[in-house]
Parts: sequence; C-alpha cells; structure tokens
Amino acid sequence: MTRAPSPALLDALAKLLGPKGYTTDADIMAPWLTDWRGKYTGRAAAMLSPGSTEEVAAIVRLCADAGVALVPQGGNSGMVGGATPDVGGNQLLLSLRRMNRVRSIDTSARSAVAEAGVILETFHHEALTHGLRFPLTLGGKGSATIGGLVSTNAGGTQVLRHGTMRALVAGIEAVLPDGSIFDGLAPLKKDNRGYDLRHLLCGAEGTLGIVTAATLHLVPAAAARRTAWIAIDTPHRALLLLRQLDASIGRELEGFEIIPHGCLDAVLRHIPQTRAPIAAKHPWYVLAELAGASDQAVGDALERELGAALDAGLILDVVIAKNDRESDDFWRLRDSISEAERAEGPALQHDVSVPVNLMPTFIADNPARLTAAFPGARALSFGHLGDGNVHHHVQPPVGADGPAWLAKHGTAVSRLVYAHVIELGGSISAEHGIGQMKRDLLAELDSPARLAALRGIKAGLDPAGLFNPGKLIA
Repeated sequence: MTRAPSPALLDALAKLLGPKGYTTDADIMAPWLTDWRGKYTGRAAAMLSPGSTEEVAAIVRLCADAGVALVPQGGNSGMVGGATPDVGGNQLLLSLRRMNRVRSIDTSARSAVAEAGVILETFHHEALTHGLRFPLTLGGKGSATIGGLVSTNAGGTQVLRHGTMRALVAGIEAVLPDGSIFDGLAPLKKDNRGYDLRHLLCGAEGTLGIVTAATLHLVPAAAARRTAWIAIDTPHRALLLLRQLDASIGRELEGFEIIPHGCLDAVLRHIPQTRAPIAAKHPWYVLAELAGASDQAVGDALERELGAALDAGLILDVVIAKNDRESDDFWRLRDSISEAERAEGPALQHDVSVPVNLMPTFIADNPARLTAAFPGARALSFGHLGDGNVHHHVQPPVGADGPAWLAKHGTAVSRLVYAHVIELGGSISAEHGIGQMKRDLLAELDSPARLAALRGIKAGLDPAGLFNPGKLIA
C-alpha cells in the first residue's frame, strides 16, 4: 500500500525543487488534475516540476523511501485518463514540462535527443531548421510532449510509412522505481543484452519508469508533398484504393485516412473557417498524402493513379491540394474531428485496431450490431485505415438524454464494440493506451497469458506499486 506524503517529505521536495519546481497551490494545479476529455478529475498533495533527470531521480528516491506514489504527466493531452491522479489526494503529480530542451540534433545520423517535456510541434520546427523532420504527427501536436508520446507509444497519421513511436525511438533515458537512472540513449542498431528496456518503457504509460529523454529517428524534410481529398462510396472501396496506391506508389504514400460524411459535417458546423473540399455530399472520404523528393514526380504519380481510379469507378470524385496551405486545410478537417465530436455532445470513444484487410468489415458491420442491441445508437468510424486503426465513436439516439443514456448503456456498448474487435483478432487500444479508462476491460477481455506477463513485469520493476498506480494493470 502507498502512503500519504508526510510534512517532512513535502518539505524535502520543496527544498529540492525550489519555487519553480514545487507547488501546492490549488489554482496552479487545477488544470493538470483533470484529463483532456474532462472524464477524470483527481487530487494531488503537490505538483512537482523537476528541471533535470537528476532531480527526477532524487524525487523518486525520496518517494520510494517514503512509500509515496507518483503520477507522471506530460502535456496532459491523453485520451484514457492515464496521467490523472486518483481522488484520494495522497499521490504526487510529477510534471515533466520543465524538461523541454532538445539536447542535440545529429544531421549526419539523422537523429535527435529530446527531453520529455519538449512539445511535439516545437520539435517539428526544430528538426526543420536542420533540414530534417520527425515523421509523427497528430491533432494534439501543440500540447503533446515527447515523454508522453513515448510512454503511450503514440501513433498518428504517418504510421503507414514510418511506424508508431516505438519504431522512431532509438534510445531512452528513464528513471526507474528505485531512483536509478537508466541511460539507454545510445542509438545502437544491434544490442543483444537480453530484454529490450527501450521497447519495454515505450508504451508502459509511466508504470515502469519515468521517461526523461529519448533519442529519436529523423528523416529528410520532404521537398514535395501532395495531398488529395477523395470521395468514395464504401470503406471496402477505400481499402481497394489503398492497395492500389500502395502497389503503384509505395513508400511515398505517407498518410491514408478514412472519414465519414457525418464527421465532416460535424467539423463544418462546429469549427470556424472550415469548408468542404468537394461541394457534393458523399458517404465517405479518403485523405491521402504523398511525400517525396521530387515535386513533379510525386504530383504526377498521384494524379495518374487517382485519374485511373476515377476512370475505373473506384472513386467518385477527387480534389488535389494546389499548395501547402490547401493541404493544411484538408488536414485541419481531419484533425478537428475530435473537437467537433465533443461539441456535438456526449459520446463513447473507442480507439481500436484490427487487421487492415478486416477494417472495412468492422466499420460496416459494427453499427448494425449496435443498433440491434441498442436501438437508435449511432456509430461513426474515422481514422487511420492504412494501419488498421480507427476511432469508433458511439453517440446516443437522437433526442435522448445523452449523459443518462451513456450512464445506463455505456459499459455494455463498449463491451459489444470490443468483443467484435477481439473476434476479428484486434486490440482494444490501438494508440491511446489503456490508462484508467480501459484498465478493467483489459483485465476482463484480454488473454490470461498477456495479463500474467504484464503483471509479472510490473511486480518485478515496481514491487511497491509507486509508479502511476491504478493505470494499465488491474
């Protein structure tokens, strides 16, 4: 059992961190005690904001000796309550936001070392000043931090070509539950010293170690970018288009997102200064993007393949962005869906993955399963068709008391969705993590072998349960 922090511990932490790194002020802490979705609100005895890895290690040693739990937090933009303390008020919130230096960028090796508190958008800009880019982006890039992205193994819209965060992490520095510092920043291509702690910490949601810095792979800044907004009639045809583009264009295909008209309509109604790229309404849209070295070659390839798809009746209409501004406008429509859905009213959000070839089947069949069990329920799927991951939102029936309907049916609705996903060989969490929102569902639905392994790893590295208790592992 963890303990409440004593006055002596709080005094020692205040002396260690000084006024910049220690606060118990309720107004200062308040924004960081509620998750981004507003679903979870907790309490903390204090908020600690260290400025270095050594300070993180000192904090951990003090708390380990006292048996006090720590909840690490980055940009607080997570979707599953993974960085929110519990309501008891005895946990300490450990903010990594002050650790916000890009320590180095090696242009020849195409790598960078960034501290946990570096904001993703800031990192994008820093890499570009060196003629490089970090090929992972997502809607919350203005608040998401490197440490949080590593800890949740974040995905985003470029996974199709570059993989998730785990594929982009070449090394990790972290503080372990005993206060020791794991220095694994060296970007070794070969290292057979047993279990890969780098991969173990990536996606552990702060339950095994506190990530303080990471060595990250960079790629050359794309000289050419072509983005298309494509109208299509079914998800199955979207998959056929993906296969065609992948076979003919290959690695230059960097993004492939599927968007139903219902999501686009919500964005147009709730997000200012947005407009539909195609005037006519269609059931589905695909947002596809190519990135390469030659503007002419990339443009020609996209126009050629989409022209052939249009002639063959595979797609219904298409608009290709004329410049970066129009490309950004297309992506703003995609990146604003979650914000627009929140404005629509309460809904259940499911971040799921199935094998890519089965995703159209899930998208087509799950709404029928839902309405059969819950008449009037509405389901919208959008997201990363190219890597088999969609965000599947379920809304209450039109005219229903949304919060009351969700309180009554929400758990059963999610079980139905997740049972369908598992039936198709998928995962109940594709890129947002488990946090506290899916912890009990994971314990109920996942395989006993996986759960036993996860619990064994947690018990081995954090036997006292001091790192982010109540998250991921039940």
